[in-house]
Amino acid sequence: MDEGGSRIRRRVCVHKRNRRSLEIIFAAPTAAELMPRDDEEEEEEMVAGSPRRKTGGVQPVENNDSEEDMFGDYDSFAENSLLAQVDDLEQKYMQLPENKKHDTDFATENLCSESSEQKLNITTVGSFTELKTDEHTKNQSGHEDVSVERGTDLLYEFPSSQALYFENLQNSSNDFGDQSAKERNWNTSSHKMVNEELPHNSIEQFQQIDQASSQVRTSSDVNRRKSLKDHLKRTMTGNAKAQTPIFSRTKQLKETLLSEEINVAKKTIESSSDDLGPFYSLPSKVRDLYVQFKGIEKLYEWQHTCLTLNSVQERKNLIYSLPTSGGKTLVAEILMLQELLCRHKDVLMILPYVAIVQEKISGLSSFGIELGFFVEEYAGSKGKFPPIKRREKKSLYIATIEKGHGLVNSLIETGRISSLGLVVVDELHMIGEGSRGAVLEMTLAKILYTSKTTQIIGMSATLNNVEDLQKFLQAEYYTDQFRPYSDTLKKMDPDRLVALVTEVIPNYSCLVFCPTKKNCENVAEMICKFLSKEYLKHREKEKQELIKNLKNINSGNLCPILKRTLPLGIAYHHSGLTSDEKKLLEVAYSTGVLCLLTCTSTLAAGVNLPARRVILRAPYVAKEFLKRNQYKQMIGRAGRAGIDSTGESILILQEKDKQQVLELISRPLENCYSHLVQEPSKGIQTLFLSLIGLKIATNLGDIYHFMSGTFLGVQQKILLKEKSLWEITVESLRYLTEKGLLQKDTILTENGLIQKDVICKSEEEFQYSFHITKLGKASFKGTIDLAYCDILYKDLKKGLEGLVLESLLHLIYLTTPYDMASQCDPDWMIYFRQFNQLSPAEQNAANLIGVSENYIGKKASGQAIKKKVDKDIINRLYLSFVLYTLLKETNIWRVSEKFNMPRGYIQNLLTAAATFSSCVLHFCEELEEFWVYKALLVELTKKLTYCVKAELIPLMEVTGVLEGRAKQLYNAGYKSLTHLANANPEVLIKTIDHLSRRQAKQIVSSAKMLLHEKADALQEEVEELLRLPSDFPGVVASPIEKA
Repeated sequence: MDEGGSRIRRRVCVHKRNRRSLEIIFAAPTAAELMPRDDEEEEEEMVAGSPRRKTGGVQPVENNDSEEDMFGDYDSFAENSLLAQVDDLEQKYMQLPENKKHDTDFATENLCSESSEQKLNITTVGSFTELKTDEHTKNQSGHEDVSVERGTDLLYEFPSSQALYFENLQNSSNDFGDQSAKERNWNTSSHKMVNEELPHNSIEQFQQIDQASSQVRTSSDVNRRKSLKDHLKRTMTGNAKAQTPIFSRTKQLKETLLSEEINVAKKTIESSSDDLGPFYSLPSKVRDLYVQFKGIEKLYEWQHTCLTLNSVQERKNLIYSLPTSGGKTLVAEILMLQELLCRHKDVLMILPYVAIVQEKISGLSSFGIELGFFVEEYAGSKGKFPPIKRREKKSLYIATIEKGHGLVNSLIETGRISSLGLVVVDELHMIGEGSRGAVLEMTLAKILYTSKTTQIIGMSATLNNVEDLQKFLQAEYYTDQFRPYSDTLKKMDPDRLVALVTEVIPNYSCLVFCPTKKNCENVAEMICKFLSKEYLKHREKEKQELIKNLKNINSGNLCPILKRTLPLGIAYHHSGLTSDEKKLLEVAYSTGVLCLLTCTSTLAAGVNLPARRVILRAPYVAKEFLKRNQYKQMIGRAGRAGIDSTGESILILQEKDKQQVLELISRPLENCYSHLVQEPSKGIQTLFLSLIGLKIATNLGDIYHFMSGTFLGVQQKILLKEKSLWEITVESLRYLTEKGLLQKDTILTENGLIQKDVICKSEEEFQYSFHITKLGKASFKGTIDLAYCDILYKDLKKGLEGLVLESLLHLIYLTTPYDMASQCDPDWMIYFRQFNQLSPAEQNAANLIGVSENYIGKKASGQAIKKKVDKDIINRLYLSFVLYTLLKETNIWRVSEKFNMPRGYIQNLLTAAATFSSCVLHFCEELEEFWVYKALLVELTKKLTYCVKAELIPLMEVTGVLEGRAKQLYNAGYKSLTHLANANPEVLIKTIDHLSRRQAKQIVSSAKMLLHEKADALQEEVEELLRLPSDFPGVVASPIEKA
């Protein structure tokens, strides 16, 4: 090492020892030590073992990774070596007249025996417990103000071999016995004598440089130093030759770093435990937000019990079942917030309907803004697959059943399923309802199979055979019969409907469930006829504003029935209304402007509209007798938690239905059964295609093993009477192979490579593998119903031959849903009239599709047609006319009149078309031959989703802003998402007509959330672009980047 170089300071990571640095052993007294103190002995007792600090020179670190370096910088016996420093310290010390008489005895015996025990074990020994500034190092570095802790590890300064020597020396010192004790007593007294008798003028001698002090050495001192030097030299050489472990500095540094990282990780794990605050492990801010946003100050006893269950604390899967209105959703929200804030994982919430998704988005956006997480909507055509990967903030995905399935598929495909910490399923009983139930079962089965860290919470008000669901979800079960009101009142007086209604309105709310949509309208009108004019005065001004608002969103149009009923505070509610109209009526009812709704059963499973009294006009849904779970859903609207303290339900029936009603009330809930095999193209076949496409299971054995763990597998003895699960699995795979969606892999046998065509149950067959074709991959990526995937492919292929782009008609036809076409019954006169109004280019598109004007004309005139035609194509084109007219006029009322269709049906068609257009887009993205459709379908999907002028689309991206509200905002100057995000809710209330404070706050919160999501996505993209690629030539990724 160069003369001016600094010593290397390093710490060897062996066992932690509570020793002082070896500098202390050789340190001469400092000026501070030599000052006489009256309370010296008392202070020594008080601070024994406590760290003191002394300034020392700055010592920059140099790297030396040589594994051959056993003594570090001390392996040299040159002037700058350890021994040279020992010489200097001894020389200074021996210049004191009081210490010359101790000479060799003190230097050798004290250093090599007693002082080892004394200095290594005893924390303070006289005044020598103060650290001495290294004069030699101070002169080299030129700095003096670096603090050194007295409690520094002995191994701080020395290589591993020397550290082992002093460790052995300490152990051997225990054998000295009484002789050591006597010498320690003598040694201690000599130290005290130095403190008491040292003259003040001698202090300056200790602060001279090493060269000056070395010039005054005597010959006896040289002999003494040689003796000490030889002793240390022999010991160090012996240690070097001994079979002791040799640690490289690189290894030591790595071990130190690893140890520190482990300690930091442990602290992080401890600090990031589930407990972040007093409100069920959440910060108290969450409790304050619930008071502020929802007025919830205290949880029900069952909610507290559920949240503190051992199964919840241990993150086991859980199913909990309570009557409707018991407050189930609040428990789910708290569990979701725990996952987002405490465990820093994403959360998926699956809800049955788009309206409920949008309602939940509006309700939780404010929490996301305040608590720092994103709330993302996956419903209709909205949602990104795979979702944006965020490094800091976590996301709460709120999705419909179908979109939730697509989201889970994309996370599995990209290897990110473990980022999903919690999945909450509302209305879990829907797993037993048709094709949607099959999709929900597929979603949950994939999560269970691919992620062992994702917790599943299922909640429902109507469950009976919960044991099957428990087995399927490997879940605990919690239930309670809590209701926030008194027992249900049952009356059977069909002649007193008006009297039953007027007992509660207008001061309280009332719902009347009717069997059909037409009956809803008739009952609303009938009740209005018998109400007094006093009802007109109840909140009259607000009702007039509601009527005006309904006209505004419908371009001046208003349903004649609503025009008569709304002034009295009554309205009907069913699927014939547009979503804008429903939204306005729901808000008016929830705020008390409307006091009575006549509605169909769909409202019971939809948005949260409670009532003081619920009346069932008849025990029927359409022509079918009421089911137990439907009945429970309807009466569950009475007195919902947190809104009304009491509630009651009344069922009106005829004598002929009395026995069935008694059975309905008394019998248990209907059982819940798997629907995977009820509609194979939407169930088991779709499941197999995605399993192989996502490589979750690719051979027959693995697929069968997966199926054994599904809800169908749990119930196979009950559901599968004619065929076994194995046979159904084999048949479904054969069907997918014949359809061209899967391809059989060749397998190696004794006879060489062969193609297996016959599937038989054998050991060889369990290893039989499949891989997905391009068409199969496109179908499962686009979530296309497998019954229509080959038809869609042919239609798109045919469209490439002569796609008419002069208008949108041809493209709209390609995105019109197949399933709605099969249910359509065209009005042939309207069809013929619309056909005649087509432009030449549009007629050409119709001819390319396969529909002629001649055929429509004959159908309109009632003539018999012998030629066979595909009715689905005819019906699909008719629906395309409806959509095309709607996009051109954007007025649903005029389109409804023109095609003689209910407004609600047209809007449902529009929503379904937007969703299917998004699916077709994903389908085309997987097939290169359809590249031309990609850009076209992106724009068409936007048009179908919003069906408004282009300038209103940015505003309608905000949850809760529909066309009418978007026009109001745009006319008021709020023309972009940024404008809305920065708006003041109080100003909005004054600027926008018929906007409540609650709505204004929700709009602003939703806009802020959406703006933050977009900004965060752009920031992630920027960072990704600027980040050096991990595979860049010559670049080695750091451990942190690898992690």
